[in-house]
Amino acid sequence: MNHLLRNTILVIFLFAGIQAYPQEATDTIPAGTVPAEATHSENFDTKAIIFEHVQDAYEWHIITIGEHPVSIPLPVIVKSAERGWFIFSSAKLSHGQTYEGFYLSPETRKVVEQQADGSAIRPFDLSLTKNVCSIFLSSILILILFLTMAHSYRNNSMQGRKGFFGSIELLFLFIYDDVIKPIVGKDYRKFAPYLLTVFFFIFINNLLGLIPIFPGGANVTGNIAITLVLAIITFLITNIYGTKEYWKEIFWPDVPAWLKVPVPLMPLIEIIGILTKPFALMVRLFANMLAGHMIVLVLISLIFIFTIMLGAIAGGVVAIVSVLFSVFMLLIDVLVCFIQAYVFTMLSAIFISMARIEPHHAKH
Repeated sequence: MNHLLRNTILVIFLFAGIQAYPQEATDTIPAGTVPAEATHSENFDTKAIIFEHVQDAYEWHIITIGEHPVSIPLPVIVKSAERGWFIFSSAKLSHGQTYEGFYLSPETRKVVEQQADGSAIRPFDLSLTKNVCSIFLSSILILILFLTMAHSYRNNSMQGRKGFFGSIELLFLFIYDDVIKPIVGKDYRKFAPYLLTVFFFIFINNLLGLIPIFPGGANVTGNIAITLVLAIITFLITNIYGTKEYWKEIFWPDVPAWLKVPVPLMPLIEIIGILTKPFALMVRLFANMLAGHMIVLVLISLIFIFTIMLGAIAGGVVAIVSVLFSVFMLLIDVLVCFIQAYVFTMLSAIFISMARIEPHHAKH
């Protein structure tokens, strides 16, 4: 259990820093004027609304009352190449405002810095965005959950758990006994802390993303930066703990010599295979979770589209169908939340197992 908590704390700090990495310095954005305050329009921009909900943000939207959104501004932490560090509230950048030369790019919705020549560049950005805060929240929930369970087991390890904690215990044992043990093999204890941590991290963030009200709604696992980091961690563990036989079969596999020299065809294919495994992990989780969020948003958007095109009566009819389908999709997404966490953990265990192979003469 201590290993599980240690891995959870490690994931907190990894994501707190790396989630901001795609926002870091140097990409130049075409020059343009600072966006003016948005004006009211009767046009319903489906694309803008959908991507606004699935993308990361510098504030955490709670509710909209009339035409006035209620949000929690988050701290913006940026470093200008020439002027050093700046820390301020994201509220200073709302409605197209500029603060100390910084503003939100209308194209990327990221903080950019206005230069003297009129161009705009991305500063080094370590802001606590909505996704970062959601990662902290989910990590705290995991710590509270398993610290509570560990304390309960310490007091009475033989007592059966019921209700919520009984369900968590059942889920824990299912992943441990039916996934990690049989797949990883004899070294399963060494890799169980990471695999259990990554399962519950993905599962809880998936569930939080389905909650439409604060503090849910963040599209953490539908952000490719998040899935990239998870895939990199699995990639590093797989290859750092790979056996000599694993590396031998990559660089000098048991195939005819003409497939290895003078052109290293098979080693090249094996190296490509090493890189495609984490890529598959990254894209599978990202695409499935992003698609789930977007399907529900599209179904809800159909209500407004039909109302604008055909009138209130048509919009009302479509609203009934859209709401029913949206509820159905959310129920399906609850199952998908578990499936995607399970698949990521299972594939990670398989990749680790494939790297722990023994010499052929030692196999039984």
